[in-house]
Amino acid sequence: MIVVDSFGWIEWLREGPLADKYAEYLRSSNEVITPVVIVYEVYKKLKQALDEESALRLVARLHETKIVPLTPNLALFAADVSLKHKLPMADALVYATALSEECSVVTSDPHFERLEKVIFIEEKKGSE
Repeated sequence: MIVVDSFGWIEWLREGPLADKYAEYLRSSNEVITPVVIVYEVYKKLKQALDEESALRLVARLHETKIVPLTPNLALFAADVSLKHKLPMADALVYATALSEECSVVTSDPHFERLEKVIFIEEKKGSE
């Protein structure tokens, strides 16, 4: 099981430069865990660029995965993770969810780059 961070979902759904790299992890949705905060982040980002119907259609792909809700215990754990690793709230929620589910995070977000149990996909430089 793995958690694909919002960055990866958006790359894959919008067919960005790293879409193929993320496709390797998203092909089998039954092996993907999605913290509920990722649903929020992905929908918000998609809706900034697309109409509501298109954004909802794309974000529906996340619902094919195991959605993990935010519980009080997970929130407390995420706060501790945030303090320990100096992560912003959403990133701490994602990382805490992955740790609690005993899986890795796949991302290109630099906040995660040096953390354990992270598969970091480097952004392509100058590929425009």
